[in-house]
This record gives sequence, structure tokens and C-alpha cells, in this order.
Amino acid sequence: MLAVTVPWSALAQTLAITNAKIYTSTEKGVLANASIVMEAGKIIAVNPENIEADTIIDANGGVLTPGFIGVMNSLGLVEIELEAITQDNKDKKADMTFDPSLGFNPKSTAIPFARKGGITRNVVAASAEEDSIFAGQTIAVELTGEWDSIIATEQALFLKLGAVKEGSRVVGMQTLKNKLEERQQAAKEVNPKTPDNPLMAESVRENAVIDAVLAGKKTLIVSVDRGSDIVQLIKLKQRFGLSLVLLGAADAISVAPLLAKEKIPVVINAMRNLPESFDSLNNASNNAAKLTQAGVKVILTTGGDAHGIYALRYSAGHAVANGMEYSAAMKAVTANAADVFQLDAGRIAVGQSADVVLWNDDPFEYSSHVQQMWIAGEEQTVESRQDLLRDRYMTKSSMPAAYSQ
Repeated sequence: MLAVTVPWSALAQTLAITNAKIYTSTEKGVLANASIVMEAGKIIAVNPENIEADTIIDANGGVLTPGFIGVMNSLGLVEIELEAITQDNKDKKADMTFDPSLGFNPKSTAIPFARKGGITRNVVAASAEEDSIFAGQTIAVELTGEWDSIIATEQALFLKLGAVKEGSRVVGMQTLKNKLEERQQAAKEVNPKTPDNPLMAESVRENAVIDAVLAGKKTLIVSVDRGSDIVQLIKLKQRFGLSLVLLGAADAISVAPLLAKEKIPVVINAMRNLPESFDSLNNASNNAAKLTQAGVKVILTTGGDAHGIYALRYSAGHAVANGMEYSAAMKAVTANAADVFQLDAGRIAVGQSADVVLWNDDPFEYSSHVQQMWIAGEEQTVESRQDLLRDRYMTKSSMPAAYSQ
């Protein structure tokens, strides 16, 4: 009877982490010898004078950061990159309505591996086929590995523009422009017609996606590199009032003042430091630093594969080594990503989701590692399949080599 009448929040256990160097990713910056208190999945106190909690963990001078946020990758959609049957991130029949949540596997072995890199949340994206500019829509997930770890679906529309192996890049840009114009014109019709043919249902769903983009309810994320393409996208943003985010954007540095003026965030991999094509001649290790200095909101990422997300902290460390301020790099893998992708995470602040990671040392250093991790206040294991394989093959046994009892 008592358990029924007492509110769940009153029964929730409080957890405090003390004596830590805390990177808040807020205006408070870095707090030395500080503490936080978590309860019911939220941060309820940051550096309080008096610490009262059911459980207290002494960080012993370790580093506490917000959980890192991975973006624009195929985590949970691809298990083995070279095995087609394990790839659910694209399809020739896919269009802009492609919903990765229908194929997301929270039990993927790549997810525990990502947690070892300090990543607690992720924005999953599909991959566009060569004959279509549209990849589909993004989803957001917690990296708990639980069946209910999908926290948002149909977030942003993702597409790819630029050079193509056959034909002209003009077709892709024109396709986007035409769809925006057609739906904008349709919105002006007094009595728009609804197709009677059931076969037209697919186009109705696509129209709903574009309508949401035009209304500013759905962000448009575009993978693009060349400066001239970026300028065309800026013009579309201005004309249609789009919420626009650029991915890759090797030439973004050449139009940085325009991007800053239009408040267009850029998602880049700081490890892209060499030209990969004629569209990416401006790839450089210091692009993240220069874009930030120009006033552009930068989100750091890795390549789009499922397993590379672990190396997000190395991308941040590389950016710092090439001129990006440490605090800016920290925000680029936490707060900035949370803002752009509308996630209740990315900061150590009162009221935020308790996604925090305790490190033994500087998380951007290669030799550092995660000691403990919490997602929404729940502690997560940082043991991965790789750890289990290591233990298996290094354990002495009477069985033949590569076997264990």
C-alpha cells in the first residue's frame, strides 16, 4: 500500500559524483574539485555547498564531461561494413520518407564499442543511393542498448548534393529547388486536391516531409562540399526560410562569413585533412578552428560508418591540436550537437538529462579511457565485444588455441 501511494520521484535514489574536474559545456566553463548530484535521470545540483545523496562516488580528481553525442552515422543499421546482408542503411527503393528507426538494432555490437568512446547519444542517418539525392530522415537514440532506446524519429531530412559519377550536379540541386517551389505553391492553393488513387499515397507522404521542411518544423541536412553548391543552398535557405545544416562542407571555410551571418551550423570531421576530390580541395586540419573563429557553430563527427563513431574524441583532439580552443571542441561534441539536433543532453547543468562520463584523464588524449558512464542517470557498462574477445583469447586453457572452456 505504501509503495502505491508514495510518488516514484520520492523513491528515486540520488547519486553524487565528487572531487571531479567538470567540463560543463555551459557558461560556467570548467569547475575544479567540483561535484554533481543526479536523481530520477536528471542533474539536480552542480557543485552544491552541501552534498547529500544516497550514493557518493569520489572521482579522485578525474574528469567529468557531458556524454558525447555522435551524429550522422549508421550506428545500429550496419553490423559489418563488408557484409551486405547486415546493412540496413540504404535501399534502391528508399526515398525521403525512409525511416531508420524501423531497422535500428539496439543490440548491435557496435553500440557498446561506441560507449567506450564516451558517447551516450547518437543521431542515426541513412545513406543515399547514387541515383537519388534523398537518403531519408534521421533518428535520435540513447546508447543504452535497450529495446526502448529510440528517443526521436523523423527528425531531419537528409540529402546529398554535389559531384556525381555520371551526369551533372545541376540535376540534384534542381530537384531540391523544384520540390520546394512546388510545395510552396501548393500551400497557396485555397482547396488543395487530395489524390484519390491509393498509388499516390507515397507522393502524399513525401509532400508532407517537404511541407514540414518549408514550415521550419524539420531541419534540412545536406551533405555537400563545394563552395558554389554551398552558396546555392544559402540562397535556398534565404528564399524559403529553411532550417539548414551542412555536413562535410570541405569548402565551408571559403564562405564562413556567410554561414555565420545566416547561422548555418556545419558538421565536419576534423580528421579530413586531404583533398578527396575536386569538390574538397579545401580540406584541412585547421578548418574546425577557423570556422569556429569565424562564428560558425561547429559539430564534430567521424565518418558515417557504424564503428568509426568510437573515434569521435580523437577528431576533437585533432581539432584542438590544430588551433581549436579546447572548450569549443568540447561543445562541438556535446552542447552544439544537442542544440542542432534538439536533444535534452550535452551539458552538465541543473535540469539536464544525467548523461555524464567519468574519465581517468583528458578525454581527448589517446591514452585516456572511460571509467564510468551514466545515461539518464543509469550506469552503463563500458565492456564491449572486443574486450570479451581479448579475454577469451588471452585466457590460458587446456583447449586448443582460440578456444576457451
